[in-house]
Amino acid sequence: MPDSFGVAIVGAGAAGLATAIFAARRNPRLAIALLDGAKKPGAKILISGGGRCNVTNTVVAATDFHGGSRHVVRRILAAFTAEDAAAFFRDLGVPLHVEEDGKLFPDSGCARTVLDALLAEARRLDVRLLTGHRVTGLSRGFALETSAGALHAPHVVLATGGLSLPKSGSDGTGHRLAASLGHTIVPCTPALAPLVLDGDFHVALSGVAHPVELVVRADRDKPARVRGALLWTHFGVSGPAALDASRLWHRARIDGRAVAVHVSLLGAGTSTPPSGRCSTRRVRGRPRTCETRSRRSCRPGSPTP
Repeated sequence: MPDSFGVAIVGAGAAGLATAIFAARRNPRLAIALLDGAKKPGAKILISGGGRCNVTNTVVAATDFHGGSRHVVRRILAAFTAEDAAAFFRDLGVPLHVEEDGKLFPDSGCARTVLDALLAEARRLDVRLLTGHRVTGLSRGFALETSAGALHAPHVVLATGGLSLPKSGSDGTGHRLAASLGHTIVPCTPALAPLVLDGDFHVALSGVAHPVELVVRADRDKPARVRGALLWTHFGVSGPAALDASRLWHRARIDGRAVAVHVSLLGAGTSTPPSGRCSTRRVRGRPRTCETRSRRSCRPGSPTP
């Protein structure tokens, strides 16, 4: 096996596979190595969308993304639109259909279909997939130290994911490699976590879902409004609205800023929402979550808390 490549891509997940495919299509003569520490790539693809893998949405806007420059995101989306993403998968032989809220799923209803299509296209383009090659060091040049030996490439792409699922490989390795080359790393923010409520008033509502507007008010930030479905659970609330709001709460707490979460159960601007203070706790092994202490109790059937 050669130890030198034109491009070395670290991480064989969705981003890494797509990068390898686009690079190989652009330059068929380019020697591309796709490295992954796992024996079988694509673990997060297989669990996304409840095992069905929603690949994109009919409408994708810069406002759907958090944590970076909206201007940069807008430029990226203009260069590769949601329609382009859907066409990319259909060209790979993955027919799609639209479900609730514009989500696009493979007709097979199986995430394996998406992963197999990506792997097949990478093989067709002669991308060298190197599983069991965990990258442990990266120096300028670029020299890559891996668990299976050293490799060299003048161009390196880090597609390792963040910190969301360490057992899948998203354990922060990419951040450490980038930092070793002098890049500045913005601290990660826990996200997509449920909100844990005090008391037990919500237990009787467990399983009930309905639209709400959540407003997260943090010091030095404009109020952030999140609209979507809220799902009552035995421990508090979950669903798209609560999960999206959790990132905003965590970011403020990490920065040491005061933050409060407000909720309107009748929709945007239809009621004066109760406010609450948030604190941090661990709940049955879950990541850090937001606990909202409501100033008023809620009874089943009440229009507002």
